Amino acid sequence: MLRGALQAPQIEERIMPVSAKSYRDPVDLACELHERALRCQSQGDQEKARALCRRSLRILKKSLGPSHPDVANVTDTLAQTYEATGDLVTAERLCRRSVTILEKASRRTRNIVVRKMLAQCLAQLAEIYSELGNYKEAEPRFRRALRLAARIYPRTAPELTPFLNNLAVLYKYMGRFPEAKRLYRRGLAISEKALGPDHPEVATIYHNLGGLEHARGRFARGEPFARKSVEIREKALGPDHPSVAADVAALAALLESQQKYDEAEKLYRRALVVFERSYGPHHYEIAVNLNNLASLNYGRGNHKEAERLYRRALAMKEKLFGSEHPDIAMTLNNLAVLYKSENKLKAAAPLYLRALTIFEHALGSKHPNTIVCRTNYAELVGEMKLQARRSRRRPDR
Repeated sequence: MLRGALQAPQIEERIMPVSAKSYRDPVDLACELHERALRCQSQGDQEKARALCRRSLRILKKSLGPSHPDVANVTDTLAQTYEATGDLVTAERLCRRSVTILEKASRRTRNIVVRKMLAQCLAQLAEIYSELGNYKEAEPRFRRALRLAARIYPRTAPELTPFLNNLAVLYKYMGRFPEAKRLYRRGLAISEKALGPDHPEVATIYHNLGGLEHARGRFARGEPFARKSVEIREKALGPDHPSVAADVAALAALLESQQKYDEAEKLYRRALVVFERSYGPHHYEIAVNLNNLASLNYGRGNHKEAERLYRRALAMKEKLFGSEHPDIAMTLNNLAVLYKSENKLKAAAPLYLRALTIFEHALGSKHPNTIVCRTNYAELVGEMKLQARRSRRRPDR
């Protein structure tokens, strides 16, 4: 699924080598390297973007010092390349470094460019915490970033939309659905008026509105939003861009939840091909789609294939996030549901209990996911007790 980051349009441009001899000022060379890194990043070439960022940083640190705002800006781009490939620990470390530099710079000067960069870096750091499942660290940073942006830009400026969108995504994860919807609607109104109805940022908000309806269990309501996001972004970026694949996967999840299995499976597999080609075999989006494909196979009664896919998704998520991420709890819960349906109650029980522990710690006791998992576990315990009583009553032969 798309996690709230607004994607830049794809730029079809061959990246030529940059020669230091062409530049009298090394800072100009560093800026050009960073611009080319951004172009590579927008095309999905994170490795090349990373190399260009590192080269730019070496020049900037030598020319301007390690605490200059330009160093923070390039470091933040470098962090984004690691986030895009699923290395969230490295991304978080680099992004915190950028925020520290910019906070010190903003206290020394009231330069509006520095304040804009600080708002963007705070939002980036908050997004990384959100992806790590650390919502308590994410929310204050998203809110602070939005406050900074609101002081810089007019109320109807499209630059506000990413800040509104990202906070809304977090609120969806936290189960605060009305707050999320209000922020999405405000961002959509701004973006459609300022950028036009066919802009990729508009597609992002439609994607997220569909995801919000999915989280609320209103799948038919979410489907038109998801189809709209695919239509807009595919037109802008082409069918093989990873952002389009994220839209396609989100649509598939809504279709699967309505038992439209044939179209859903076709879309899941299309998205997986793009994700694996763009990110390699181990990435968050791939893990999510494996989980969803497993759910689809479970819905069709293909339990053996569903179990295999759940296990693969679980292993990938644990490798990416450690053992305490709420996405891991989701797959644990789903695998437990499968085992319970096969009357493998002893296999299901520890999975439910582990999932419930993670949900309660990460999301709190009142989050919808926590409530569902707690109900599932309680029903399982009740069924195990009932079976135990029946076993005790069975006469000896």
